Amino acid sequence: MNIGASWPNLDEAELRVREIQIKLHQWAVGDPHRRFDDLYNLVCDPAFLVMAWDRVRGNRGARSAGVDGVKPRSIVFGSEELLSGLRDDLKARRFSPMPVRERMIPKPGTTKRRMLGIPTARDRTVQATLKLVLEPILEADFQPCSYGFRPRRRAQDAIAEIHHLTTRSYEWVLEGDIEACFDQISHVAVIDRLRDRIGDRRILDLVKAFLKAGILSEDGVNRDTVTGTPQGGILSPLLANLALSRLDDHFAELWESTGSTAYLRRRRRHGGLANYRLVRYADDFVVLVSGTQAHAAAAREEVAAVLAPMGLRLSEAKTRVCHIDEGFDFLGSRIQRRTKRGTHKRVVYTYPSKKSLGTVIAKVRTLTMRSANPTLPVLLNRLNPVLRGWCNYFRHGVSSATFGYLDAYTWRRVTRWIRLRHDGITWAVLRRRYLNGWRPVEDGVQLFDSRTVTVTRYRYRASNITSPWSSTQLEKTPQPV
Repeated sequence: MNIGASWPNLDEAELRVREIQIKLHQWAVGDPHRRFDDLYNLVCDPAFLVMAWDRVRGNRGARSAGVDGVKPRSIVFGSEELLSGLRDDLKARRFSPMPVRERMIPKPGTTKRRMLGIPTARDRTVQATLKLVLEPILEADFQPCSYGFRPRRRAQDAIAEIHHLTTRSYEWVLEGDIEACFDQISHVAVIDRLRDRIGDRRILDLVKAFLKAGILSEDGVNRDTVTGTPQGGILSPLLANLALSRLDDHFAELWESTGSTAYLRRRRRHGGLANYRLVRYADDFVVLVSGTQAHAAAAREEVAAVLAPMGLRLSEAKTRVCHIDEGFDFLGSRIQRRTKRGTHKRVVYTYPSKKSLGTVIAKVRTLTMRSANPTLPVLLNRLNPVLRGWCNYFRHGVSSATFGYLDAYTWRRVTRWIRLRHDGITWAVLRRRYLNGWRPVEDGVQLFDSRTVTVTRYRYRASNITSPWSSTQLEKTPQPV
């Protein structure tokens, strides 16, 4: 690295970072036992710092400040000074992360709250740089059954794989729930797994420093972090995936031991043995079993034994065994086998769960309270993104009836809001002034119609999801103008 090089612009930084990431990923794929010994210089590289800072300032969390009270989005003119000072501290090995600021937020669909840890702007930038360096290497070892917080993978892929497997004899399901996963991960176990690939002691020490940075609670008390990686940190999802990849590796080895052909797996079933498949999205996972209920119950103890060395344990209340005919909720969707209307055929359906529908209904109810918005255009501009995002997430399931119900409920709430805001208004006046074609509209802003979202089956991509750092990506990378 040229120490005296000037700071690159964003396009130049993206090109350089991408070239290095592709090389790191190719080396990691080419040699599964390779340990990378000289990576710290990349953390200090101006291109990596520029790209990391752009991501920190561009995400939604840039509006929140850490313990230093500085919001990344508020830093406009001092970014070069911040990065220069940060680079000097990293090179001199005097950088030390500050405690994260604790913020308790409600858990969706419950009355409980969970802790969100907000690092400072400087710490977020270094975490983002570490992720740019480590992710291409660690991705080479992650299994295809993992979908959460990974590039080019999404929740729909996980649901599509479950649908694919449950229609092919995997009828028993172990719903796994890890108790306080992000709070209980063992630091020693994470560093040990990271050490399998990373030999640069400076990188390991920096990651360990973030794990041990501590928490400034809402009541102003500093607490040490003995275990866990606080949610809210840019590096936390990658470290959680690294820890939970132990579970992925276990079931991948189990799958390989059953044989590479369908014939061998059928022989196992005829011999009274079971076949297992794991589908995981971050700390939410299911184990699909082609076997009996007893096999699925035994898988629970097996999973608990695999997670124990990582400091994790299953929730006794939320971990359960069920049959696909009974159905289960996963990532907001209800997955259940039912009789197809008009036939005797049994089909696996995926559709929005009651909990997910209740969540969006509650948002609509809150937004359409009488005093929540000053004007109808403001209300519609706040309401439409919620409806559009929710419907786009569930448009790959059997959701037409649910979309119709949501639209009818939203329409009633909006028209009620209009009538409450205009005391004494008649239906004739309301329809003429605000219901053009029976859709609430004002100043060119119209209520989003959930019924217009096209419902299509998501294409199951199996293990064909390519890495963003595959061998063909370097040639396709556009040159900066």
